[in-house]
Amino acid sequence: MNAAVFTAFGDGDQVEIQERDDPEPGPGEAVIDVEACSINRHDLWILQGDSAMVPKGALPFVSGLDASGVVSAVGDEVRGVDVGDRVLLCPNETCGNCEFCRSGPENHCVQFRLFHGALAEKALVEGSRLIPLPDDVGFREAAALPTAYLTAWRMLKEADVGPADLVFVPGATGGVGVAAVQLATALGAETIGTSTSERKLERVAELGCDHTIRSADPDELVREVRAIGDVDAVINHLGGEFTRVGLETMKRGGSMVICGRTAGGRSTFDIAPFFLQYHRIIGSTMGTQPELETLVDLLAEGAFEPPVGETYTLSETGRAFDDMAERDAFGKLVIEP
Repeated sequence: MNAAVFTAFGDGDQVEIQERDDPEPGPGEAVIDVEACSINRHDLWILQGDSAMVPKGALPFVSGLDASGVVSAVGDEVRGVDVGDRVLLCPNETCGNCEFCRSGPENHCVQFRLFHGALAEKALVEGSRLIPLPDDVGFREAAALPTAYLTAWRMLKEADVGPADLVFVPGATGGVGVAAVQLATALGAETIGTSTSERKLERVAELGCDHTIRSADPDELVREVRAIGDVDAVINHLGGEFTRVGLETMKRGGSMVICGRTAGGRSTFDIAPFFLQYHRIIGSTMGTQPELETLVDLLAEGAFEPPVGETYTLSETGRAFDDMAERDAFGKLVIEP
């Protein structure tokens, strides 16, 4: 089989197509023929040598965690899927023994990691992590779900978002941002989204965003959001100075959920308003497999449809990462091996 391999840290020029042995499943394992694998900033950070999950000595490395495809082989002890089934991979990897694996939620596992290896024609995975896909759910759309949409769904649940809530999504035109807008809309909430691109704001408005603000200036964002209303929940995948922006726009008792650091790994804010307003800040990473199964069901029901920005062949994987780094694309970038 062929795989897109990170041979050095840097840009798309460091991605090479290499031939590797076809995987053989052991007990509890399955092989899928990868039909679609969406890429995320998580993968880009690995390529750039800036990932906390993948050590610098891991090269050469095959990334890719959001994969859909068809089961081509199963090992002993695999239940629930068989050869020929259309499936989506839940990329969660957990220890199975800690208190969170025993009582939930599994994404709190003390050894929580993510699968990598789907930027290839075939992927060897845990059979128990495969979710059957309905016939009317496409491979591209399914592959968009695991990282961006599962993360956003979990964040909305952590913030207890419901009908009529006002949800603020800074950076609403990125992967998690778009997902948060669409899923908050599906939950009946009102949404505010920001971006510096008018073109992207028009696209996210078409997907259901109720209020759009074109700016990245923190003080301007605070003024503009406050003019719309007091925010119940902030879905913050940017970090950096946007943490302060979120706190200064939240209502008394509001919640902010943080899952990323795209805009900076450190945030500063005034402590007194934080505790006097009973604000909550919650950290969140990914979600659980049952939650991903819920998203597959919602997708099949037509509750939302992930926008796909562009598709690439496996040999074009390097270009896909360069396109992501330029921040011009809207929608998921999907590799189709």
